[in-house]
Amino acid sequence: MADPRNELIATARAMQPAGLNRGTAGNVSVRCGAGFYITPTGMPYEALAAADIPLLALDGTHQGQRKPSSEWRFHRDLYAARPEVGAVLHAHSPFAVSLACLRRDIPPFHYMIARFGGDTIRCADYAIFGSPELSTAAMHAMEGRTGCLLANHGLLVAGRDLAEALALAVEFEELCEQYWRACQLGQPVLLTPEEMRAVQEKFAGYGQQ
Repeated sequence: MADPRNELIATARAMQPAGLNRGTAGNVSVRCGAGFYITPTGMPYEALAAADIPLLALDGTHQGQRKPSSEWRFHRDLYAARPEVGAVLHAHSPFAVSLACLRRDIPPFHYMIARFGGDTIRCADYAIFGSPELSTAAMHAMEGRTGCLLANHGLLVAGRDLAEALALAVEFEELCEQYWRACQLGQPVLLTPEEMRAVQEKFAGYGQQ
């Protein structure tokens, strides 16, 4: 059986070429049994080896030679509250950060907003990084959603596995860029609640089931 730590490292390393991150910003985790593996704090992804990846229990205790990411709390809280979540990714991608600094939800300017579970992408209230308050704000913004903005901070997505989490993050950043660009030209025309409900219904049976 493949070591999930190696897939976690590969996902973390894929974030920079995908335009999601630079340096040691951001973090990724993957569920493992009753806990989860998460990237360590303050280490370049290119330097990571499997032994550097700490294993956290849902009570916040960890095993391993490295300290976990300072943002472990919202990872832990998502795994504890949502059994369907298998991987969580947080990034400081440029367009998501730009919109997060406006502290506004992203409205239904494009039907792909529904990919994240609703007719908007919410922006969580601001709290300092790594704090229980940030996790509480993130959990509220993620209710019924697979992604949110974190005010003055970045993006957060939750997927069934690492591949989906990375794909969601890339799609999220693309939507942020599209919305940013559309706003340079004027006020985007928004889809109605009825139009967004129709998209969500269509997505329920879309693709390979």
